[in-house]
Amino acid sequence: MLINTKSSIAALSLLTSALCLLANTASETAANPESEAAITYTADPADVDSLDHIVAAVYDVISGPAGERDWDRMRGLFRPEIARLMSVGQDKDGKIGMRSFTPDEYIENAGGYFAENPFYERQLSRKVEQFGHIAHVFSTYESVTEPEGEPFDRGINSIQLLWDEDRWWVVSIYWDRETEGFPIPDRYLE
Repeated sequence: MLINTKSSIAALSLLTSALCLLANTASETAANPESEAAITYTADPADVDSLDHIVAAVYDVISGPAGERDWDRMRGLFRPEIARLMSVGQDKDGKIGMRSFTPDEYIENAGGYFAENPFYERQLSRKVEQFGHIAHVFSTYESVTEPEGEPFDRGINSIQLLWDEDRWWVVSIYWDRETEGFPIPDRYLE
């Protein structure tokens, strides 16, 4: 069931971007844009020790009732300095475009929405391709406002990951939402 209201589309675009922000296995250092001081994010190693765990952590960190999310956990999931979250969508004139965010830009853009609105995203299915130290997860999702609620949106997250011999890192999350003209193919719902 698809709902194509402007507000749910805007909310979905912001929320989908949030999918890409997650937890860290080891301490990582990132530059603080305001003070140039180093900030250390420590995450649960169980979040990044397997593909299953890091993908689950991505969904878990953005899901919850209205309120603040664990943004440090989200930051810890992404490879510092290179990670990107990218959303594909239509503008008011119907033109397809893409928005790109660093994890901190995503937090800045989506944080206010999550603070005031319940949002849960759950994985429906996934396809995984892996070679050497890289992996690609094509993860079909649906968005709801309560844990067992009816979906108001669906789409696919294209998640690129890196294994560095110690842990998995999210390098990028690139997503597109389902629309009337572009339904999710059955092969991505199995």
